[in-house]
Amino acid sequence: MDGLDLIINRADLSEAEVVASALPDTPGDGTCVLRIDRFALTANNITYAVAPEVLQYWAFFPAEREGWGRVPVWGFAEVVASAHPGVAVGSRVYGYLPMSTHLVIRPEQVNRYSMLDGSAHRQPMSPIYNQYPFTAADPAWSPENEALISLFRPLFTTSFLLDDLHRSNGFFGAGRVVLSSASSKTAMALAHLLSRDGAVEVVGLTSAGNIGFVEGLGCYGQVLSYDGLEEIAEGPSCFVDMAGNADVLRRVHGHFGDALKNSCRVGLTHWQALDGAGEVLPGPKPEFFFAPAYAQQRIADWERDGFLQKAGAAWAGFAGTGAGWIRVVEDRGPEAVVARYRAMLAGDVDPVEGLFLSMWG
Repeated sequence: MDGLDLIINRADLSEAEVVASALPDTPGDGTCVLRIDRFALTANNITYAVAPEVLQYWAFFPAEREGWGRVPVWGFAEVVASAHPGVAVGSRVYGYLPMSTHLVIRPEQVNRYSMLDGSAHRQPMSPIYNQYPFTAADPAWSPENEALISLFRPLFTTSFLLDDLHRSNGFFGAGRVVLSSASSKTAMALAHLLSRDGAVEVVGLTSAGNIGFVEGLGCYGQVLSYDGLEEIAEGPSCFVDMAGNADVLRRVHGHFGDALKNSCRVGLTHWQALDGAGEVLPGPKPEFFFAPAYAQQRIADWERDGFLQKAGAAWAGFAGTGAGWIRVVEDRGPEAVVARYRAMLAGDVDPVEGLFLSMWG
């Protein structure tokens, strides 16, 4: 059995190549072969590619070529071969996948709801990324919802956790939360959650060309271009940095000074502008928010069922709104996936477009 992988040069993210991959004709003892059907491609995937080495995003799906790797995405796959007695051929799953046609996993902790990939190389990483829920047991799943789930659910979990972080800390004494990269899906979902009860003012920073789109979402009290961020009124505020642009971070801290009560770095959508590491800024020290670690903390607090119930209720309240914010754009084939990846890397994707892709032509 032959497959295809999209591999990326880790030293030059614009250099992408589709290569053949060899797959076993029959799975080895206890393993399964997943046929990757479709997956979402968002700015969050670029964050995976440029995130610090310590977060190990490149380690989930290693490539044979030295210095290259496979960028993770979220999507749906079908079990096409199984040597595990608890995993039936034909089972459909959702989860963390490479931009490939296939993935071999070693199922563990299999039950009617989900399975974990127990492959040795994935064990050092957060188990949240290793779980594959079965669609047959997911009440939110339907074929027509797969694009929305792939585009928003993994990002929404981060948004849900960020909302909880701010609420559980009394918004750090602030009355305003400022979000950069306001058109990104993680920021959109967070703005929706923060604005639902009017507890704080939500301000969005975005590129000039996206102001109309962001204003139309209806969940930001104020929307400004990056050039206009100094127009935000002074006063106790929090900053959630989805962009990772060092200049924007510097200006936000300079504008608010000690009135900035918390500074949280989440995404790296403006990866080309990363610099200023170790720079001392006015106000609080920016802290990187690693969602899996915070999720594990909350699972310990609420237990797994409680966590899933709270996150599920929040998702149910958001799903209908999120569906109205995007236009799903489907594309198929290796060449199309490469082109869409390069456009996302360059920031040339309209924020209203939700890319739902497949390596299969």
